Amino acid sequence: MNSPIAVIGGAGRTGVLITRRLIEQGHRVRVVSRDPQRAVLPIGVDRRRADVRYTDALGPALGDCSGIVFTVEPGTADTGPHSPETTVYDGVRNVLAAAVDGGRRPHIVLVSQIYVTRREHPMNSYGRLLDWRLRGEEEVRASGLPYTVVRPSWLTDGDVAGARVRLEQHDRGDGWVSRKALAEACVQSLRQPAAGGTTFELFNEPGQEPTDWAPLFGRLVPDRTFAHPGALH
Repeated sequence: MNSPIAVIGGAGRTGVLITRRLIEQGHRVRVVSRDPQRAVLPIGVDRRRADVRYTDALGPALGDCSGIVFTVEPGTADTGPHSPETTVYDGVRNVLAAAVDGGRRPHIVLVSQIYVTRREHPMNSYGRLLDWRLRGEEEVRASGLPYTVVRPSWLTDGDVAGARVRLEQHDRGDGWVSRKALAEACVQSLRQPAAGGTTFELFNEPGQEPTDWAPLFGRLVPDRTFAHPGALH
C-alpha cells in the first residue's frame, strides 16, 4: 500500500512488535514517538518525533496515514503531563484531530485495557486511569472514523497462558495475554473488515495460536450500526 500506517508509541515494547509485524505484512510503517531513535526497528521504518500531549508535530506525522495504532503508556500521576487524563484522553483527542486534517479517514486501532468499565477496581486509584481510558475509547467511538478498540488483559512477554486467542466483549473477564498476541490483534484489526466498529477484550488460553482471525472477529457484535470501510491491504 502507498500510505503508511502510523504506530504511536511504536518505540515501546508492544509498539515495536506491532511495527515489525506490519513490516512483515508488507506495509509502510511510521513510528511516532517522543524518542523514536531508542528502539531497534527494521531498516526503512520512518521515524517521527511527536508527543500526543502536544499538537504541534502530530499533524505532519499523521496527515497522510491510512491507519493509526495508538499504543501509549498512560502514566499514573493524578494530574499533569504524566497523568492518564493527559496521555490517553487528551492524547487520543489530539491524535483524532490530527488524523482527519486534510480530509483523510484513517482506521484507528486504540489499545486500551480490561477493567475500564469497572470503576471500583484498584487500578482506578492511579490518576483515575480506568475512567480516562474509557473516555478515550468513547472519543474514538464518537469520532465517525473507522476504528477498533482492543482491550488487552494483563500483558506478558511470553505465552505463559497459552497461545490460543480468545476475544470477549462487555468487560467481564480476567486473564493474561502476550504482547505478541496483542500486536497480532492490532495488525489483524487493520486487515479484517469484521473488526471495524468493535470493542473487545483479548485473552490467551491453552492451545495453538490462530492462523485465521476472521472467525474470531466474525463472532463480535459491533458497537453500533457501522458501515465497514473495507480492510487495509
